[in-house]
Amino acid sequence: MTGDLLDRRAIRLTEVAADRDTAIRRCGEALTDIGAVHPEYIQTMLARERSVSTYIGEGVAIPHGTLAGKDLVHHDALAVLRFPEGVDWGGQPVAVCVAIAARGDGHVELLASLAEILLDTDRARALREATDPDDVLALLAPAREDSTS
Repeated sequence: MTGDLLDRRAIRLTEVAADRDTAIRRCGEALTDIGAVHPEYIQTMLARERSVSTYIGEGVAIPHGTLAGKDLVHHDALAVLRFPEGVDWGGQPVAVCVAIAARGDGHVELLASLAEILLDTDRARALREATDPDDVLALLAPAREDSTS
């Protein structure tokens, strides 16, 4: 499922942003670059952030558009952007953004996987520190077997 939503070209692990809005714009540009959204979708992502923070903990934010922005989504997709220097997200430091473009509910499985990652401090750290797109793809792939620890 993740492979269908997460285009390798939308994994960018050395991004720099001076502030939250710039980080959100970079996320929207990644989604636009792979043809997932119309460029105007970025404005709905910024509007969403103004209404409610998309920070979810462990240095991760999930910027996405408003309900009104769904018509600007060409196909469901994700983008993973890592900001090694961090971004101030309303007082919280963010190192990774998992940007979401969704017309339907195709992203729900990935959000469940992301929640599991964030509950595991080692896996959350691995996501924040990832420098190889293959590592990101492996981390976000639905778990096939449970850990025995």
